[in-house]
Amino acid sequence: MIVDSALYRRGTRVPVECDVADLATMRERCEPGDFVWVGLHEPDLGELAKVANAFQLHPLAVEDAVNAHQRPKLERYDDTIFLTVKTLWYVDAEDAVETGEINLFIGADFVVSVRHGEGGGLKRARVDLEAREAVLAHGPTAVVYAVCDQVVDAYEEVVDELVADVDEVEMSVFSEERTNDSARIYVLKRELAEVRRAVMPLREPVGRFANGMVRGIDPEAGAYFRDVGDHLARAAATIDELDGLLSTAFDAHMARISVQQNEDMRKISAGAALIVVPTLIAGIYGMNFDVMPELHWDFGYAWALLLMFGASAGLLWFFKRSGWL
Repeated sequence: MIVDSALYRRGTRVPVECDVADLATMRERCEPGDFVWVGLHEPDLGELAKVANAFQLHPLAVEDAVNAHQRPKLERYDDTIFLTVKTLWYVDAEDAVETGEINLFIGADFVVSVRHGEGGGLKRARVDLEAREAVLAHGPTAVVYAVCDQVVDAYEEVVDELVADVDEVEMSVFSEERTNDSARIYVLKRELAEVRRAVMPLREPVGRFANGMVRGIDPEAGAYFRDVGDHLARAAATIDELDGLLSTAFDAHMARISVQQNEDMRKISAGAALIVVPTLIAGIYGMNFDVMPELHWDFGYAWALLLMFGASAGLLWFFKRSGWL
């Protein structure tokens, strides 16, 4: 469905008395330097085909925009630029990163944004951009910048949440309590992989925008895209650091499990020794031999018990001193 459509002239939204879906009327009222921004949310092929007919969009790009399973990329079809970015948002209740997608068709006098997923709404980007007349005066380039800037800001928010999660895992791994952190570490590494698939491929298109290497993107907007690129590079660096920390935390967790198992085996061995020695003494005195020391002694029974308890006490003292117990 079409969420919003507007005509912009010299950095200002121009009131147009027509339905948001009446794209033909909007284009007819465009003067030189004007452009139209049409925003759609999860359209089907039929809905997007009507928009494609109005703006002469390439069918291959339209197919990609409908399927919404693309990696971030930048392509050109005739005079139209096709940009795909992945959106990310953090679901705190599930400690999970959810993904969506935004596809942009950029022409000389139009921008068509196709959004998939619950996150990454472009209403805030549109409102912020309309409040910055000097930026919006750059035309469709300003929309590309506003969308990329909002998406990358969301990346940083997600990365900040993942930093907190990794800190919690590190505290848990090195705490005195016995914890089972391997499952959460694995989940976090999968979330980081999801974020990496969104962040890393976007660096190349943003770099090309910043260097003025894309025909149809205003080279004077390079400073704005360089700012987006800096934020993107910071997010990418943090992702690599977090991945390394999780790998180290997993190794430390496995090492602690090994140490704990060794400690458990020492305690089990010590406990077994405390039982085996008295059993050995009882076994000797339980044999049916008539000629044995203290066998006919009146205090033989008490002596056997005292020997058992004494041997166990000696072993217990030795194990305590050695740190086995």
